[in-house]
Amino acid sequence: MTTMKLDPQIDVRRSADRFASRFGWLDSKHSFSFGHHHDPANTHHGLLLVNNDDIVDAGTGFDTHPHRDMEIVTWVMKGSLVHQDSTGHSGLIYPGLAQRMSAGRGILHSEKNDSWRLQGNTHEEPVHFVQMWVVPDEGGIEPGYEQLEIDADLMSGSLVPVASGMPEHAGNAAIRIRNKYAALHAARLEPGQAVELPEAPYLHLFVPRGAVTLEGAGPLATGDAVRFTATGGQRVTATEPAEILVWEMHAGIAA
Repeated sequence: MTTMKLDPQIDVRRSADRFASRFGWLDSKHSFSFGHHHDPANTHHGLLLVNNDDIVDAGTGFDTHPHRDMEIVTWVMKGSLVHQDSTGHSGLIYPGLAQRMSAGRGILHSEKNDSWRLQGNTHEEPVHFVQMWVVPDEGGIEPGYEQLEIDADLMSGSLVPVASGMPEHAGNAAIRIRNKYAALHAARLEPGQAVELPEAPYLHLFVPRGAVTLEGAGPLATGDAVRFTATGGQRVTATEPAEILVWEMHAGIAA
């Protein structure tokens, strides 16, 4: 990781410009290189390597597959997602639930849109979620899992820590990730409500739902993202009901 001096930059990335993978049961849009999509100039921002915007049909999903040395945060927008992993954790992820999996020295997991296996009736509703990967402080750590209900906190209309390794977030709403330089914030905003972005060497703003206006950059629609370097403090104002996800990162990946 590096904390080198950076030049200020605001880089707006539009929804339509993302990589896309469609497999019948899955509609996935990638903010960074992922799978068979590779662009050497678009592999990460700060510590964030993956920002996948996924819609998965009912009764389908990702079969058991491996991960290693990655902090994986899943944020459900609509519907529900069943998580199971090789450490024995199993649970239902739904809107307002913060969830983190530390892959560490190696983990197997699956993610399916089949909540009726755990509770309730069969449904046909797709699940819409954003999955984000950041690198951990160190490799080979013990795999782990954590989740926390923060729906009530989101009703405040402010930026809420969702997942963080930063010392200043210890003890508040955030679940913990294994990187002391990174934190994910979320906000649910009604029209006219605004939040102020943190200041950090790297920020990543993503709009998974609704529309907002970014101070100094203009309108952002569903699926748009902004990569900030050596800047912050701008106001984000909702122009319709919206949700935003903001990664605050105080280090980057060494070249």
